[in-house]
Amino acid sequence: MTLPKSTPLIVAVMLLASPCDAQQLAPWRNALIQPKADAGFYLMASKGGFFEKEGLKVETLEVKDDTIGFKALMSGDVDSYLGTAGALAAVARGADVKFVGCPWHGIPYVVLGRSGISRIEDLKGKSIAASAPGTPIDIVARAALAMFKVPASQVTFAAVGADRERYNALLAGVVDAAVVSNEYLPLPSSKKLNVLLEGKEALPKAIRFCVLMTGKTLTQRREQAIRFMMAEIKSFRYAVSHRDETLKVTMDVTEAKPDDPRPAFVFDDAVTSGVVQPDFPIPVDKLIWMQQQLFELGQISKVGGVEKAIDTDIRAEALKRLGG
Repeated sequence: MTLPKSTPLIVAVMLLASPCDAQQLAPWRNALIQPKADAGFYLMASKGGFFEKEGLKVETLEVKDDTIGFKALMSGDVDSYLGTAGALAAVARGADVKFVGCPWHGIPYVVLGRSGISRIEDLKGKSIAASAPGTPIDIVARAALAMFKVPASQVTFAAVGADRERYNALLAGVVDAAVVSNEYLPLPSSKKLNVLLEGKEALPKAIRFCVLMTGKTLTQRREQAIRFMMAEIKSFRYAVSHRDETLKVTMDVTEAKPDDPRPAFVFDDAVTSGVVQPDFPIPVDKLIWMQQQLFELGQISKVGGVEKAIDTDIRAEALKRLGG
């Protein structure tokens, strides 16, 4: 078989095009706390190809809790991280961390109690499954106790890292209460448990997640940071307006069964309540309030530095390029 004379040129162009296209994708590393029934929101950017459309090849690192994720950011292991509490503690000490945008304005946690435990006051002398000290889960537990004037010293804290483990520990009677995501509320097994308090009651101005980057990254990789934010905003806008597609991402990622009520519950609750903010506004006043709560709960020794840690330029430029 004789190939056309133009074939070598066509092959050469094809061989050159593929590596070139690959090289145009700038590498970026992003960390987030392991998504659960909310996975469709946080992973839409990667699963839906939004990062690639902005010229980024994003590697996602899923971490167990806020402490691990924030350390990864500050050590340079990742370029961005979705967190809040650890950063608020760090900026009071002058850490080089910046709040670039916040997509989730509220906390989805609840305090559940076993049978016989129906009030926060019932936890005196009892145990509660939380997480590592200073993490959002731990803060919710301490804020709930403080709200009802229950001394933390009179409650045993069991540091259990993941929601599933905390929930199972409660079901098994290993602990008397647990702080978990509200996604567990629609499960049949929760009917025998008592909702002691919703996290938003104890921390009404709390912000769950903000995109965090270091000042160094914003200086050295400003263009990539802008494109990262463009992809995130576009993907969140898409997620809130495409329920079925978002639920599919969640169910695929979490390997949820078709009859699992959690993905739909979380989506509807988040969108209806308005806690999901697709344009990533930064509520400075609420972040200052959160830091003050950390101080009052004894999690940090001083406050300050929040205003200096706010970077509005990256988000503003991203919105400008997206047409507002």
